Amino acid sequence: MKSISRTHRCANAYRAAALPDQDLKGCQHIYIFHICRAPGISQEQLAQKICVNKSSVTRQLSSLENKGFVERRPDADDRRVLRAYPTEKAKAVYPAVRACMVQWNDLLLEDFSEEERTLILSMLSRIADKAVTLVKGAAEKEA
Repeated sequence: MKSISRTHRCANAYRAAALPDQDLKGCQHIYIFHICRAPGISQEQLAQKICVNKSSVTRQLSSLENKGFVERRPDADDRRVLRAYPTEKAKAVYPAVRACMVQWNDLLLEDFSEEERTLILSMLSRIADKAVTLVKGAAEKEA
């Protein structure tokens, strides 16, 4: 599993190098990607999608808000819930972020046949699903 972690760190570095003028660091590209795809996503939903804890989401959204990429607003029905919305600045960089993510995946898989790509992506998806299940199970045991 070291390889998956190493690939993730390299992906963050690749996006930062490929998009140097965007003022986005580390994993912030992923936040822009998800918030632009689902405007109004709650911080809790974002934490689940990205598989990080809520305090990490809060820190990243605070940074993105200070940079003018995100606006957080309380939910209309439950004021305790904060929802994240992309600003025009985030919407402007979203196509480049998405293209960079697609390009990264294409570059990683370019040496594999179509059959191998399908198999690798299927296996990685199964590993990710299993990881999420295990984390949820551990969290439920603690509660």
